[in-house]
Amino acid sequence: MKLAIFTLVEHIEDQGKYFGYAPYVREMDLWNSHFDEVIVVAPLSKTKSLDAITIPYQHSKVKLVSVPVFNIKSIASILKLLVVIPSLCFKIVKVMRQADHLHFRCPSNIAAIAGVLQVFFPKKKKSMRYTGNWDPKAKQPKGYRFQKWLFSNTILTQNIRGLVYGNWQNTSKNINSFFAATFHENEKESFKERDYNSTLRFIFSGGLVSGKRPLFAIKVIEKLNLKGLKCHLDVFGDGLLKDEIEIYCTKNSLNAVITFHGNKEKSELKLAIQNSHFVLLPSKSEGWPKALAEGMFFGCIPISTKISCVPWMLDAGKRGILIEAELDAAVNTIYNTITHKDLNAMSKAAQVWSEDYTVGQQVLEISKILEV
Repeated sequence: MKLAIFTLVEHIEDQGKYFGYAPYVREMDLWNSHFDEVIVVAPLSKTKSLDAITIPYQHSKVKLVSVPVFNIKSIASILKLLVVIPSLCFKIVKVMRQADHLHFRCPSNIAAIAGVLQVFFPKKKKSMRYTGNWDPKAKQPKGYRFQKWLFSNTILTQNIRGLVYGNWQNTSKNINSFFAATFHENEKESFKERDYNSTLRFIFSGGLVSGKRPLFAIKVIEKLNLKGLKCHLDVFGDGLLKDEIEIYCTKNSLNAVITFHGNKEKSELKLAIQNSHFVLLPSKSEGWPKALAEGMFFGCIPISTKISCVPWMLDAGKRGILIEAELDAAVNTIYNTITHKDLNAMSKAAQVWSEDYTVGQQVLEISKILEV
């Protein structure tokens, strides 16, 4: 049995193995274990190097079919796509013919093109993982909306299980709720009350990119300290905004309350979560915000904007703090919650909920999807 994966995740080849973004690879290893061979249709980087958040597939028979990175944001990029699309389509169709199961990682340009071509393979078994925001009311690029429409269309896309984050009304019968998991059953811990009268430790985990709003998170901590709460933020991750936010911290004398750790392995991040009070993620858009779920697993109170399935995850604020994307409003909401709410009760509710979403549970769900 052969599995074909269509993804935009950039891969690195090293010593005969293929490496990719760790959370993606870890999940795909769960899918891959059900197949004898795996074919990955994805970009292959010639410039990136291995780092703490890049790991190899565990499967012994992984073949990578390299495709170019592309977009359609300019006339030049569209012209470039027109040049490469015949060979790209040829590669994708060839892989689809060889594979027994087709797996699409959305939203992505690769999945969009593969999604169109899968129409000609109605009998092939398929699955689609939409890792972005499935909210029908969300304002999204046309390409994202097209992929939602295509993969939920039961006439054009047959024999598929579409997996999305959250529970949404009026979805087609082939769309199912799913989740992402990081921790195992044996990593569960008994609930421990935290001391919220000492320095409050916040953690931000994610790319230092505009969509995650890391500078917004830093300004939240800055203002909470100005309001009299002793707060410290540990920032895990890297990205294009790193220099900008480090300069901001230096100019505003925040280096004592903001610590940058860069990309770290799961074990180091886990230890930081266990020693924190809150996980802060004021993103513009998310699918299943793993940073929140990971924090909740060990009793960290999640703080997030009201996006995607987050209000459902936080039970409308009963097991976390929902904030607006306006700085003063967000700071006031967080401050009022910290000073007036039963934080240990909120922490326990967050932990109890998150413990249902383990890697073991994800393995069971994947097995059902593949009907193994």
